[in-house]
Amino acid sequence: MSQPFKIAVLGFWHVHAGDYAKQAVQHPGTELVAVWDEERARGQAGADQFGVEYTDDLDALLARDDIDGVTITTATNVHRDVMVKAANAGKHIFTEKVLAPTVAEAEEIIAAADANDVKLVVSLPRLAHGYTQAIREVIDSGDLGRLTYGRIRLSHDGAIARDGVEDGWLPKRFFDEESAIGGALTDLGCHPVYLLQLFLGADAETVSATYRSVAGLGLEDNAVVTVGYPDQKIGVIEAGFASPNPFTIEVFGTEGSLTYTEDGDVLRVSGKQLPVPEHSLDPFGQWVDHISNGTRADDNLARAVELTRMVVAANEAAASGRAISY
Repeated sequence: MSQPFKIAVLGFWHVHAGDYAKQAVQHPGTELVAVWDEERARGQAGADQFGVEYTDDLDALLARDDIDGVTITTATNVHRDVMVKAANAGKHIFTEKVLAPTVAEAEEIIAAADANDVKLVVSLPRLAHGYTQAIREVIDSGDLGRLTYGRIRLSHDGAIARDGVEDGWLPKRFFDEESAIGGALTDLGCHPVYLLQLFLGADAETVSATYRSVAGLGLEDNAVVTVGYPDQKIGVIEAGFASPNPFTIEVFGTEGSLTYTEDGDVLRVSGKQLPVPEHSLDPFGQWVDHISNGTRADDNLARAVELTRMVVAANEAAASGRAISY
């Protein structure tokens, strides 16, 4: 395989498509060479933005020998089809969360990647942030005692009309149930989900959820998920497209408390402020390293499956109006 790795963008459906394309341009180990999208206008606009070619023929693109990997930012409902096709073509895959609409599809994608020696990484960027490292160290130290409660909130105002922008700045396709699968919880809520699973564990016992639509665009733009654990911990996941709140984390235990806010990048443990380390290597950089070193992103893939499992459970709980066994 030649260096730099030649990368194509598959889909400009997601708002982060341009961010990953930019990373492919800026990373010294990669070169952006092409764009595919099922919608010509959207794909051509993305290709023009980065000065690369656009194609409407996915099979032809994946058959090219001069493309080593793809970033996949299509609609969520076609993740499985596009990723399995890319894996079978031998193209390394970097993808937006969630990995797939169901756990079975997520596992099918991973199996296809493994079968074809394809390096697959899901974008779970907050795992690499400095505050995450610091919080893990505090929890591991035992200073909080036995953990009893965790709450993580992430919200922006993308669904709210203001300054003459109709229906907010999020594309309306984010509220299309068929393509998006879910609203604020499925998209933005993924970050609180995988962080809560990191801090409190993925061994949930029950999941309940309340979804509301402040802007009335269809799918939820205001969501709260409550997770019950066998050891009596409670976790709360909050996500929204209807208010520009600072990202916050709270973790409580029998011996102390921890709070973090992105407003000022402030971490406090039992009232004492602690330094927040610099971020570690971002997921895109990790992906390039896995390709270069021939290694598998074991932890990332395991967390991606558990993230999918929790999102599916939360959506089921919200739809049924009852707590469900996890």
